[in-house]
Amino acid sequence: MNKVMIVTDSTANIPLDLLNGYPIVSVSLQVIWGNEILRDGIDIEPGDFYKRLSVDKVLPSTSQVTPEEFKKMYGRLIDEGYDILSMHISGKLSGTLDSAIQAKNTFPNANIELFDTNSTSMAMGFQVLSAARMAKTGATLKECKAVAEQAVQKTGMYFVLSTLEFLHRGGRIGGAQAFMGTMLNLKPILELKDGRIEPVERVRTHSKAVDRLLDLVEARIANESGPIRLCAVHANAPDDGNALLEKAVKRFPNSLVTDTVLSTVNPVLGTHVGPGALGLAFMHSM
Repeated sequence: MNKVMIVTDSTANIPLDLLNGYPIVSVSLQVIWGNEILRDGIDIEPGDFYKRLSVDKVLPSTSQVTPEEFKKMYGRLIDEGYDILSMHISGKLSGTLDSAIQAKNTFPNANIELFDTNSTSMAMGFQVLSAARMAKTGATLKECKAVAEQAVQKTGMYFVLSTLEFLHRGGRIGGAQAFMGTMLNLKPILELKDGRIEPVERVRTHSKAVDRLLDLVEARIANESGPIRLCAVHANAPDDGNALLEKAVKRFPNSLVTDTVLSTVNPVLGTHVGPGALGLAFMHSM
């Protein structure tokens, strides 16, 4: 029986210390900045990205992982004797999964399973880590995929943006388009739902938006049993991220929260949500 490797992409935002020891590899989406094509997390890191974003008159765009990148990754792993579970950003947000499909078709005899997480950022990251924990124990490809399917139902994410302009310009605004033109000083709360970015409500101040975000997460997990994993995600706002995580932990008994994580929004996602974005991803442990 072959070992299983989990392939994911750079939008998962999984902190490096959580990757240690797990069979996870990642392919990078691209940031296109003027004439430059920059691989997310390789050619451009979050710190440099947000610094440049604050001063550059040219605004970046993004591009999916290419089929060629997937071919290289899959080919190497197949040569090393792995079965592959390839878990990626929602197909409703990126064409990355389409590229993976094209690459898989060039290896008709290989054991490759493609998986749409219907998510991104650490809501996706939690799913990837769940499958990787199974793979580390020696589970089969089928067993790892079954865990990933369960994890989709147990993960979610709400987030607050400083502005909808970045989402609007990048074409990922989805149902939140309804908030455009009526924002004034209101802060939009959005949700990753069924693979799309959907509007929840608008709140007048940032602090009230954070409190309301916590209310929404608490309501979502109220009817679930078992431990909870939490991750505060921030776009160049680490103090706000830490404060959100501290508030989130206080909402739940210590016995229920098994993991707390702080994660920085990578350049590709940062292109679409803009600086100052703040989110809370969660997963019920399995």
